Amino acid sequence: MRPLPPTTIHLCLDMQRMFARDGPWPTPWMERVLPNLVRLCERIAERTVFTRFIPPLRATDMPGMWREYYRKWPNVTRQRLEPRYLELVPELQRYAPPAAVFDKFVYSAFAGGRLATWLAERGVTTLLITGAETDVCVLATVLAAVDLGYRVVLVTDAVCSSSDEGHDALMQMYTRRFDVQIELASVDLGLDLLHTRA
Repeated sequence: MRPLPPTTIHLCLDMQRMFARDGPWPTPWMERVLPNLVRLCERIAERTVFTRFIPPLRATDMPGMWREYYRKWPNVTRQRLEPRYLELVPELQRYAPPAAVFDKFVYSAFAGGRLATWLAERGVTTLLITGAETDVCVLATVLAAVDLGYRVVLVTDAVCSSSDEGHDALMQMYTRRFDVQIELASVDLGLDLLHTRA
């Protein structure tokens, strides 16, 4: 794998309290990947972007099938959800700032165009992608990043899901179907490649 250039950003998706063990949508092995995320953030906090998944106030605030989605999950609408669950987990919250934080209201971090504009203004070419969940928001964001032409490096031991089956299936798909456009790397390899940058 080629070294990661200075135009690399670490994009960490939705590592929030709502997905932690005591949250309404627990991702059981979030805790397992947190130390790896901390290692990345310690190294490049100023080149890290966190996203937060923000549910609507009520289901009727969303269009189309999103209304049905939140009718199924009314406990996570902001009418009912305690605001603290929207925050990043404490282990990562301390890195913002200098890390930037973008709120999003759907799965992809690129929906709405704000993140793409921010990255373009900074000349970003490469994304190190981490976070939750492998088979939902990470998937949507990775495919959007591919469409936009970014070099995408998915950090395999810094993503997590509430579905082992979904996670494993996605890892196979990335390897078999997107081997040119999506690279897979461990945290250790990612840090080594960052170390060699000019």
